[in-house]
Amino acid sequence: MEKTWRWFGPNDKITLGMLRQIGVEGIVTALHHIPNGEIWSSEEIEKLKSMIEAHGMRWSVVESLPVSESIKYAGPDRDRLIENYKVSLANLGKAGVKTICYNFMPVLDWARTELEYPNPDGTSNLYFNRAEFAYFDIHILKRPGARDSWDQETLERMEQLAAGMTSEKEARLVENIVIKTQGFVSGNFSEGDLNPVGKFRELLALYEGVDKDRLRENLKYFLEAIMPVCNEYDINMCVHPDDPPMAVFGLPRIVTCDEDIAWFLDAVPDQHNGLTFCAGSLSAGAHNDVVALARKYAQRTHFVHARICTVLPNGDFRESTHLDPRLVEVVRTFETERPGVPMRVDHAPLMLGDDKIGYNAGYSFHGRMLALGMVGGIMAAVNAEKTK
Repeated sequence: MEKTWRWFGPNDKITLGMLRQIGVEGIVTALHHIPNGEIWSSEEIEKLKSMIEAHGMRWSVVESLPVSESIKYAGPDRDRLIENYKVSLANLGKAGVKTICYNFMPVLDWARTELEYPNPDGTSNLYFNRAEFAYFDIHILKRPGARDSWDQETLERMEQLAAGMTSEKEARLVENIVIKTQGFVSGNFSEGDLNPVGKFRELLALYEGVDKDRLRENLKYFLEAIMPVCNEYDINMCVHPDDPPMAVFGLPRIVTCDEDIAWFLDAVPDQHNGLTFCAGSLSAGAHNDVVALARKYAQRTHFVHARICTVLPNGDFRESTHLDPRLVEVVRTFETERPGVPMRVDHAPLMLGDDKIGYNAGYSFHGRMLALGMVGGIMAAVNAEKTK
């Protein structure tokens, strides 16, 4: 697999020169300064592409060319926004950038409740606490009917948590769920939002009446509209699984399991309609056998996110080591069956002072460098086995 790294552009605290030194071959990035729904011009694409190539690497994957909310809920400007998306795709294709990671998650991208959960070795990781998430849903967001969305064990844990809740702890939950995990990826929120919870409620309201079947049809509509451009320029679209792989805040999620993946691949059976195999997102659901899914969908996978989660008995989940045996088998599958496919490590621990730099949540330097070394070692071992 191609060793790639998610880089957030010229303002990233991690430089392209640093990445070249640690063995990165391809860059995963986007035109983060262009608002969602606007066209990516050829000039802006070439400018960023040239910057990357000047450091001896290539722009391997776009992550992400965001799908506007209006496309997801089928708003009145959906067709105009899809036309803009098609122009951006064509401009990327002309520049030779031909792998596009995107997601179709309503409102919320990936979600965690704790961004620096302490590990015994002194590092820290991202963590998802169901009781804290339920508290946000019921007591902060105050979503109608929210309590009915949660199982009794989680509600009991939430009530225990509520007894010791403070305004400072509530503010931290808002920061972690709405701002720090969203502002740099989805474009819906930013650090400067004065009322992020109110804005969150407004976005949720846009999806009133949109159930799982409706959202699926909206994804199919979008994919069918863009496939002609993908075929013309040989562009691979690869949807990112939902993270976590379950319904949240009453919103449907449609890339959560084997049945969901099979549906969208069959609904638009074009080879350019494919999957970002994020082992971490899929493994955050206890219902998923991530190794079996990797083997089943290897040929429709155009991009790999190498990380893995451990689900605890109470339903919480945390990021696991990149040497987790399940991830070893996932890497073995793609290294064997999809040589050359772009792969990036993801959601590595904070370590060796990473916590003091102010990196985007989940995107530390030292932690990801260690993870890249681990996954690179797995790849080397797999290839050594193949030559025996």
